[in-house]
Amino acid sequence: MNYYRIQKGDSLASIAKKFNTSIEELENLNSRAYLNDLRVGMDIIIPKNQDQYFSVYNIEAGDSLYKIARKYNINPELLASLNGLDMEDYIYPNQELLIPKSGYSYYITAEGDTLDTVSDMFKTSKENVLRNNPTIYLLKDQVLVNKR
Repeated sequence: MNYYRIQKGDSLASIAKKFNTSIEELENLNSRAYLNDLRVGMDIIIPKNQDQYFSVYNIEAGDSLYKIARKYNINPELLASLNGLDMEDYIYPNQELLIPKSGYSYYITAEGDTLDTVSDMFKTSKENVLRNNPTIYLLKDQVLVNKR
């Protein structure tokens, strides 16, 4: 298990999306009463499944999504989407961002996606998609990964 510190603008839904898990999983790991009173600075338990696919970057003064994306050689729009942000959103020093690790392909689901369309997009089998993504809901904006 890992801990995540609540940031300004976080909700259970945005945290679940950020860590590729579900609200139900967060509720299973934390007291529902505790989660019903989320405040900036509180720590909650999150599943450890993101460690394989992401590293964490602490934003420093003067950083921007473009600067961080350039530093890690990733698409700035992907960086924003993976972290539940829009490109115009303000980022704060000490805020944490998930940085996608190399060796994986990432996809943010869209409305109407199916396991067939996602596996075709990754150019792999449905079984591989399921193996790399233990919690697939195929709801809009879910992050899916595939080993290259």
